Parts: sequence; structure tokens; C-alpha cells
Amino acid sequence: MKVSIVIPCYNEEATIETIVEAVWSSSVEDKEILIVDDASTDGTSALLEGLGHKFDLQVYRHDQNRGKGAALRTGFAAATGDVVIIQDADLEYDPQEYPILLKPILEGKADVVYGSRFAGGQAHRVVYYWHMVGNRFLTWLSNMMTNINLTDMETCFKVFRREVLEGIEIQENRFGFEPEITAKVAKGDWRIYEVGISYYGRTYAEGKKIGWKDGFRAIWAILKYNLFAPQSTRRTQR
Repeated sequence: MKVSIVIPCYNEEATIETIVEAVWSSSVEDKEILIVDDASTDGTSALLEGLGHKFDLQVYRHDQNRGKGAALRTGFAAATGDVVIIQDADLEYDPQEYPILLKPILEGKADVVYGSRFAGGQAHRVVYYWHMVGNRFLTWLSNMMTNINLTDMETCFKVFRREVLEGIEIQENRFGFEPEITAKVAKGDWRIYEVGISYYGRTYAEGKKIGWKDGFRAIWAILKYNLFAPQSTRRTQR
């Protein structure tokens, strides 16, 4: 089974080389690594050019900054794997945990897997209390609308069988991607699993980008894609 690992990045000069090396050395043997540089203005682009020669990478660059959702749209369109993993370019999520994420799909139980920061007993860096409250509130609101019982809708670590993404059109350009994809997966009645993961959160001084404005956009996206969007379609047989 071929795995596509899509990495959206923006101004990640401090971490991009480390994360690429970590993804490259992960235990997934048959993989392709797709990096979408969302018009970085630091040294990320130059580093990626050098890394592209060192590792077997596919690097795409946006001419202007469009946001995480737009970067993922570019990466999904280029992915050729049977399964797609989303990996952030910072160091908050550990590529060594890919086997945990892939297991429900490999066993034929799941079509989509979310890596939950709030489930299981893995290591968690202690950072912002109000971020945790916000994440739990957004997950609660999303669950009310979708009628699924996730513990961490906002997690970066999401894994999809290829055919799931082929039937979904991503419209959100920024962090509204998370509630949008969750709503559309739920409407498609795909088999969703959660697994516990570790989480090494970073501070704003270390480069964290999501803010309160993104939280309000997430609320709008939850309402928009659950209440006003048409029912998704899916294949009838697995």
C-alpha cells in the first residue's frame, strides 16, 4: 500500500529540515512526500530546494500565501497513494506514530483515522489552557452537528483512504479545513476511527500561527458545512 504524506508549510525555516528527515526515516516503506510551500517569506523555500536534492520529495510552491486548506488542496490533487496522511511542518506531531494511525485502515476497519491529542496515554507537552478549551468546544459543536463522537476534531493528524478525498471538494483556504473535512466525511458516512497520539505543542514564540480569528472561522465552517451544504455522496461498496 502506497502512502502519500502531504506537508503544508509556511515560514517553517526552523523545523522543515528536521520534519522532512523524520518523515523520511519513518517506518512507512512505500511512501511519497509532498510539500506545499505556501509562499514562505523566510528561508523555507531555499531549504526545500536543497532538501529536494537530498531526499525524494515533491515540492510545490504557491505564488502567494493562501492558507493551510489551499495548501492541502494542492497536495491532495498531486497525491497518488492509496492512503493520504496530513503532516504539519512543525514538530508538534511525530511521524514515528504513522503505524498507529494506519493500523485501522490496514486492518480494513476504517476509511478515515483521526489522531486524537485527548485520547490515550501518550506524552503531551503542557501549553495553552484556553487553546485546549477552544479545541474541546469546537469538537463538541462539530459533534453536535455531525452526530459523531470525536474527541479531537481540530487535530492535524488525519488519514484518509484515497477514494474518500476523491469524493470531496475542499473549499476552505485556512484552518476552516478541519471542520469542513469533518462535516463532509460524516455526511459521506465513511468509517471513522480515532487513535491516541502524543503531542508536542509549541508556543507563539516558537512559531505557532493559529489564533482567535481562526476559531471564529471554524465556528462558521461548522455551521456552514453541516447546516447549509448538500449531503455528500460516497461509494456504495467497499
